[in-house]
Amino acid sequence: MIRELQDALRGGRRSPKEVTSDALALANSNKGHNVYISLDPARVLKEAESLPSRFSGEKPALYGLPISLKDLFNLAGYVTSAGSMFYAEKNGVAREDSAVASRLREKGAVIVGKTHLHNLAYGITGENPDYGDCFQPIDSTRLTGGSSSGAAASVQEGSAVAAIGTDTGGSIRAPSALCGLAGYRASIGLANDQGLWPGCVPLAPSFDTLGWIFRDLRDAPLLGQSLFNLAASPHSAKPPRVARVSHAFMEDCEPAVLEVFDRWENRLRESGAEIAPFDATYWEGAIDIFAPIQAHEAAAYHMARTGGDFSHFDPQIAERLKWGGSIDPVEITKQRKRHAEFRERMDALLADYDYLIVPCGPIGRLTGGKDHSQARRRILRYTVPMSLAGTPVVTLPDTAGRSGAGVQLVAARAADARLLAFAAQFRP
Repeated sequence: MIRELQDALRGGRRSPKEVTSDALALANSNKGHNVYISLDPARVLKEAESLPSRFSGEKPALYGLPISLKDLFNLAGYVTSAGSMFYAEKNGVAREDSAVASRLREKGAVIVGKTHLHNLAYGITGENPDYGDCFQPIDSTRLTGGSSSGAAASVQEGSAVAAIGTDTGGSIRAPSALCGLAGYRASIGLANDQGLWPGCVPLAPSFDTLGWIFRDLRDAPLLGQSLFNLAASPHSAKPPRVARVSHAFMEDCEPAVLEVFDRWENRLRESGAEIAPFDATYWEGAIDIFAPIQAHEAAAYHMARTGGDFSHFDPQIAERLKWGGSIDPVEITKQRKRHAEFRERMDALLADYDYLIVPCGPIGRLTGGKDHSQARRRILRYTVPMSLAGTPVVTLPDTAGRSGAGVQLVAARAADARLLAFAAQFRP
């Protein structure tokens, strides 16, 4: 648990410099040595060494903890690439921290470096033609998933105890599950309410949110409170009502995914939860609502910075951007209306139930070098409904094996503190 290291740092049994040195020794241990796009060990150690004098009195929540930062966020003295060499060259060195980096420093964290991501954060596999594909440190045959690929890899290898990622269509949920880790995607709007977006490269603001990838569900409340200033949620003695996605929706799931899902359903039931199936048939149209809005918003942002020349980017992503820029505004208005209607249906469902559970995706591994052109749509079928609803999600990892499967535990929008507190009762 992070809390054990937190106690050692606060009690003086370990120093921030010692912990940071140990973390840096593990950095970039994957096959491509590309967990981090930007890494400056000497600079990071100097910052860690300064922490005791900066916080001579009471130690803040993240004091001395090594945290990695997805390379969408500005960090003073570093280039922000957004996973693209074109932007790395165009942007130059950031003069000041993003709001997220500032929050982390305020809480006493040591920012280890800036992590690998899918080109423009516009993908789910962790493949990147500019910086190389991101493989898992513990298995050189498996991709991490994305777009928060290096975030997951940094926690898996131990160079960070937790990682900041973003999630638009599943970019925290997919890599956390595939890498056997826990994840937390915040409610839509929470980061904006906290003033955490300045200094971040967006993908699609209608769906963009951020959160954490970490190891132990018991650390979820600490991380949520540290980043978003969430109030602690009191434990409810009332058994929660949990809706589980129907078997019919999961017909494309691999056996290992179904096994992990069943295992978590049983753990929830054993904890006292009342579980009932729900019909997710209407989710089948979710991607057709999400994809054009996402592409339209992404195209608008990158059009302004490239003059419409998307050839700088991964060809598949360039095609999505071209398509997004060509969509008629009337069509976007139509899809935004469908989005509002979908969100209302999800709000009604989560008014009847405390939580929902659904797999993070139908597959448990992405093998490097294979054709994953169909993987994006298959995974998004499971993650996009929550993106449209704007709900908070905790990834419940496979704690019994290394299948790469995970389960989304979903709560109503703005119920983040309650969700994190509930998830934290489950030990590895």
